[in-house]
Amino acid sequence: MTTLSPENSLSARQSASFILVKRKPPIDKTEWDGFFDENGHLAKSRDFICVNILERGLHPFVRTEAWKFLTGYYSWQSSQDERLTVDSTRRKNYEALCQMYEKIRPLLENLHRDFTETQSNITYDLQKLYDKDPLGNVLIDKKRLEKILLLSYVCNPQAEYQQGFHEMVMLFQLMVEHDHETFWLFQFFLQKTEHSCVIGIGVGKNLDMLDVLISFLDPVFADHLQGKGAGAVQSLFPWFCLCFQRAFKTFDDVWRLWEVLLTGKPCRNCQVLVAYSMLQMLREQVLRESMTGEHILLACNKLVDLDADELISAACVVYAELIQKEVPQPLKDFFL
Repeated sequence: MTTLSPENSLSARQSASFILVKRKPPIDKTEWDGFFDENGHLAKSRDFICVNILERGLHPFVRTEAWKFLTGYYSWQSSQDERLTVDSTRRKNYEALCQMYEKIRPLLENLHRDFTETQSNITYDLQKLYDKDPLGNVLIDKKRLEKILLLSYVCNPQAEYQQGFHEMVMLFQLMVEHDHETFWLFQFFLQKTEHSCVIGIGVGKNLDMLDVLISFLDPVFADHLQGKGAGAVQSLFPWFCLCFQRAFKTFDDVWRLWEVLLTGKPCRNCQVLVAYSMLQMLREQVLRESMTGEHILLACNKLVDLDADELISAACVVYAELIQKEVPQPLKDFFL
């Protein structure tokens, strides 16, 4: 086992305090523009910007551009002119993929059962998707969303398509103006988060590491979950599949958490610290009522309308606690 840096622990606790106290508002357009020189090169360090995003978040007017850096759509080292070229290239590449897809679509529909099943699943998911705001204004274009989801399925065989992707991609469509931006931001988001929300890649790993984390930090709770609560933790896969989307009050809360995950602050794979923090909200009730696995899961499903800042702060506190201890190698490898 290895003891991790106390400096990291202090930084995590400071971030948690900063988030809750909210001494500064989110990064607005004026401040964001000030991070760059006259040619569009970074005048501040990437680490400085990411720490500020962790502690303060982004104003909605900044989010579209900032996410292009956070996901890797743009390089942090690029100039303004280079970013214009990159965006043009991304658009052309997306259009080329669309043309390729249209050519092979008849073949896919006739010869590949998986494609037709996926096509049906996407259509069904989109039919259930609520696409209007409280005033009845249409928020999203389902036809455009369907095209992006099908193209993603064809072009990203590693991730494929799973239930819930339609809700995730919808949030990207709400954030940006053009389809090529929606498509590429989603692809880069999956890569940047190490396919954390993908069943068969990251979801199972997250659940296993959540089990390890509970056993390490809270043995009493772990004993209950492994006994009467058997299977409860492994049943929490929807949290990770949807990247906690349904746990929050607003889309802004979802974006707030996701941009923190993209910063890599306070650590890699912070989504597991978030899940641990959510379980801790129920800890006393679970132990007091000696809840079984089914009832624990029902209680977890009722964790909705959460505040993103409070949850991010709680995750920072967990990280600060974690790295003050003799950390098992699996946890060290996963979070650092």
